[in-house]
Order: sequence, then C-alpha cells, then structure tokens
Amino acid sequence: MEYVYAALILNETGEEINEDNITGVLEAAGVDVEESRVKALVAALEDIDIEEAVEQAAAVPAGGAAAPAGGSADGELEEGGDDEGGDEGGDEAEAEDDGDDDEEEGDGGEGLGELFG
Repeated sequence: MEYVYAALILNETGEEINEDNITGVLEAAGVDVEESRVKALVAALEDIDIEEAVEQAAAVPAGGAAAPAGGSADGELEEGGDDEGGDEGGDEAEAEDDGDDDEEEGDGGEGLGELFG
C-alpha cells in the first residue's frame, strides 16, 4: 500500500510518477524498496488519470459494492412490512433476505481488513 501512497504523494505535489521518484519517496519513509514492485506500479499507472480515479473512489459509498445491495434491502424491508399483515410467504422471503444481508456485511468487513491489515 505504501507504494500507492508514494504515487499519490507525487501526484499531489505535481512531481512525475517514475521509478526514481517513487523509490525516493519510499526510501525517505524508511521502506525497504522492491524494484520490481516499483516498476510494476509505474507501468500500471502509465495510462491512468489519478485525479479521475481518486474522484471516482471518493464517490463510492463506504462498503463499495455492498451499498447498492443495502439500498435494495431497505426496499425489500418496506415490502416485507406490507407482507407481514398478509400471507406467510412474505415472512419467509424476509427471513431469506436477512441471511443474505449478513453475508454481504461480512464481505464488507473482510474488504476493510484487507485495506488496513
């Protein structure tokens, strides 16, 4: 992750994102630099507009892909509330939806662990 941070620092300060500059930032931070990782990062970022990528990432709600599923779950819960006064089929569907929501929440937690761990 520190390699990406180095590229973001260089971008923010208007410096060119190249192997020498990334290596310099990482060494200044006390990182044991792996040349192959630096080369891979520079190659991966070659055709990327970092400003646009950062804006898009900022527009994604916390939890990423789980957010749209949470939005539909809210709609289903409202429908489930209507079904509670009706037949039992709605209750069974609601119970199944609750199980799906738990799995999605677990997936979001694992993603955060990978991000910060």
